[in-house]
Amino acid sequence: MSDSPRVVRGPRGNDRATHGQLGALGRCTALPPPHFAGEYWGRAPLLTRAEELTGSFADLLDVRAVDELVSERGLRTPFLRMAKDGTVLAAKQFTRGGGAGAGIADQAADDRVLAQLADGATLVLQGLHRTWPPLVRFGSQLADELGHPVQINAYITPPQNRGFAPHYDVHDVFVLQVSGRKRWRLHEPLVRAPLENQNWEKSRAEVAARAETEPLLDTVLEPGDALYLPRGTIHAAEALGETSIHLTIGIHPLTRYAVVQRLLESAQDVPELRTSLPMGVDLEDPALLAEELGAVITALQAHLDGVGEEDIARSIGDRLRQQTRPEPVAPLAQLAAADALTADSPLRLRAASRVRVAADGDGVTITMLGRTLTLPAETADAMKVVMSGEPFTPAGLPGLDAEDQLVVARRLLREGVIVPG
Repeated sequence: MSDSPRVVRGPRGNDRATHGQLGALGRCTALPPPHFAGEYWGRAPLLTRAEELTGSFADLLDVRAVDELVSERGLRTPFLRMAKDGTVLAAKQFTRGGGAGAGIADQAADDRVLAQLADGATLVLQGLHRTWPPLVRFGSQLADELGHPVQINAYITPPQNRGFAPHYDVHDVFVLQVSGRKRWRLHEPLVRAPLENQNWEKSRAEVAARAETEPLLDTVLEPGDALYLPRGTIHAAEALGETSIHLTIGIHPLTRYAVVQRLLESAQDVPELRTSLPMGVDLEDPALLAEELGAVITALQAHLDGVGEEDIARSIGDRLRQQTRPEPVAPLAQLAAADALTADSPLRLRAASRVRVAADGDGVTITMLGRTLTLPAETADAMKVVMSGEPFTPAGLPGLDAEDQLVVARRLLREGVIVPG
């Protein structure tokens, strides 16, 4: 990690990029993706001021959106939680049953949330990449650009209050300041690039002690500012003179250790590695275990030498499909589009869907989240057009007659592989 996080400053006024020009990642960093990947991703914090970005994140979330989510959307735990002075509040302090027809006991109680906010507690709205439409779209786009799963939470902190004690996360974080001001203090990590089972709670005292040292960065985020924190960065934040709202975008990167896990999972197919250790001996004795250890290493090495990149890539892809939400589809609109389909209907591949297509002489297999779809072999060239990511029409699907073009496109619409263009 660098000794001092870089502060990015850039063009003002008419030279400022628009939302569409920046893309999702650009709205968090204002840097070209290769620059961010090479200099900051997993390496160093990055502070970007509003004048370099679009100047506001209000299109993603604002005060009225927070009020609507709490009072009208029927949110349940764990989609919201509250904390004060480093302590997470019991759910019953800000939830209750929803009344007739919605008697579930853990729904957000707007009056109780109000009381806790008035008393200085921080409100956390979790999983907004699943519940708030602008952030559903933004999270899907960002995950697609990064190639890693994304989650989005919002933190609403009353003036002069702090919700959580100094800590670190086991995922990378983008902080987008929506409104109000918040002071952030960053400290060097105790554990660099921690894994999921290396969370800060196992070393609370050490984290607290590190937070008392000279900070790596001590800054105030204003509305429109953005901050990137590699996983492991110790941090704490405090609202200043007004209520602060910021978005925390957690990036859950797949790591080289995830590749190790996939390799070990594949080793389950090796009979020599499933053999029981000897009985009737002291397995804590290194001398007695040495022969077994040698046999394990030999068998494992022989297995790893035969593992193909395709097998591991397929396994990593399966995990990404499970953890990444693709572009939302509207079921009724999809069915209507399929019914009204014509040869000239504009279509495109569903964004961030991570569809995998494999073709052989027996047919074309399309792998999606939790299911597979099989098409005739003669659709192979048509699927190449679909998978290119470029807009197309049924009439532009090669290798098929006019009727089959409509049949294939209609089925892909009904299966959620493609969407209206």
